[in-house]
Amino acid sequence: MLNETMNDALNEQVKWEFYSSFLYLAMAAYCAEQGLPGCASWMRLQADEERMHAMKFYDFILERGGSVRLHAIDEPKSAFDSMLDVFEYGLSHEREVTRRINELVNLAMDQRDHATSIFLQWFVTEQVEEEDNFSDVVARFRLVGSKGEGLFMLDKELGGRAPAPAAE
Repeated sequence: MLNETMNDALNEQVKWEFYSSFLYLAMAAYCAEQGLPGCASWMRLQADEERMHAMKFYDFILERGGSVRLHAIDEPKSAFDSMLDVFEYGLSHEREVTRRINELVNLAMDQRDHATSIFLQWFVTEQVEEEDNFSDVVARFRLVGSKGEGLFMLDKELGGRAPAPAAE
């Protein structure tokens, strides 16, 4: 069974994962408004993935006999200066998620909660992938800029992103 400290921390992460989903939906809307359907699609898929992450935490809390408490979610940023700004903000956000996951791992170890520690390892690995994905897109936007054929081609490429498999 989860102790109260771990339960509270995991509930905070549920909130953060849902916030991440909202943030990426806001980014998807911005991309669509800019006439970049590929970027919008990429961000919608990212939003779906974050919602799956939230539900993975939600289900884990229940499996461990904890209590799920859904907290209010702040309004995400929705205005950006460019596509590079969108993806740089996303990368910064993923780095914050990584920091939070690492804090949860440390807490689980401090609490000697081995089941939660093992559960969180999936997210540790996932965050390496998340940061890499955003870093790759940021690097590409830095190369092509925010106008012209390069932007068109990158938007088309990003629109080809396949949905992530369901989280195990």
